[in-house]
Amino acid sequence: MTLDDSHQWLSFDDSAGNTWMFDVTFLTSNWSCVWDRGCPGIGDAPAPERQEGCCSYGAHLADDADGERVVAAARRLRAEHWQHHRPIGDASAVIGADADGDAVTVLADDACVFLNRPGFEGGAGCALHQGALAAGERPLDWKPEVCWQLPLRLEFHDDDNDHTTFTLREWKQRDWGTGGDEFHWWCTADDLAFVDVEPVYRTLVDELAELVGREVYDRLVEHLDQLRPEHILAHPVLRKR
Repeated sequence: MTLDDSHQWLSFDDSAGNTWMFDVTFLTSNWSCVWDRGCPGIGDAPAPERQEGCCSYGAHLADDADGERVVAAARRLRAEHWQHHRPIGDASAVIGADADGDAVTVLADDACVFLNRPGFEGGAGCALHQGALAAGERPLDWKPEVCWQLPLRLEFHDDDNDHTTFTLREWKQRDWGTGGDEFHWWCTADDLAFVDVEPVYRTLVDELAELVGREVYDRLVEHLDQLRPEHILAHPVLRKR
């Protein structure tokens, strides 16, 4: 038997007339990033000891503005926060291109150049994340969009009448494209990552509000807070337990 992947959804229109659809099943789940808590990574075999999480490959940049923000943040990083610290003369110091010509962060020692490895005196993990915290700023204002948005995915569709429908859901392994087929593990498809005591719509408040806007986020919270646990469809991986 295959696991039933049914999800529960919530839909409403905002003040501008746009329609929003939200994956209630994921947003009310207790998913949490387990990067430093046994995350197997996204390689072709589990490797929790490497603490690479989903940083084994260069981060794909959404557009020029995304790349410019990352380069500007890299220039602010100090060696104490960045294991692979280097002078940033131009973007090529940290941004390159993949086989398809898409802009990605370059690699250092077979992982993203911004990933500090276990044992680094400044601490393992994303150097951009650490640099932002040290500066008293939000990590999402320093990191590539794909990095701070995961595992959330926002899509939109314009119909023949120019009406826009936005859909916010969990990021699935298929969303990585053909490269995702080689992943040994993906965090929203395994109960290892469903360990938080708070729901996603509360723990990822900054990310959600940045993606959908404060007005829509506040309305989402109002709806979700009114749901009773027995009326919420549990996440598929939790129903599998």
